[in-house]
Amino acid sequence: MASRRCADWRFPTEKQARAEDTLRRMQQNAPAVSVQAAPSPAHGPSDTMPEEYWQVVLAEPVARTRPATVPIQNFRLSEIRRPILRVGCRRCDRTLEIQTADAKRLYGENVTWKDAGRRLLDDSCQQRTGSHEDDGCWPSYDTP
Repeated sequence: MASRRCADWRFPTEKQARAEDTLRRMQQNAPAVSVQAAPSPAHGPSDTMPEEYWQVVLAEPVARTRPATVPIQNFRLSEIRRPILRVGCRRCDRTLEIQTADAKRLYGENVTWKDAGRRLLDDSCQQRTGSHEDDGCWPSYDTP
């Protein structure tokens, strides 16, 4: 509901006026602190970290674990040493297996298993809706 005074919103409410008055009285009664400690400089992104920091970081159990392995779908077919490759579809629950030698012969040695598996699934896909975005399978690269 609007007030009759045009500039009502410019003036503090009664509660705000009491709060400001209380703050003003507290600041007047506060003892003056003459000695202030100098703040320590903060470390920035370009600063070198202290040696103690790196010791604590490297002592964590997570730092001693093995690095994450590269998923098999990111390897080229020439780099894969397994005799059989398996790809499944999360949409239609199909699983296809192909020998690595056959995959190299069909798709080439420099193709990643991700691309070859997608082509293999799309060639025999049963879920066709007519829409380009909805067609195709959702590959899952299983380890045989």
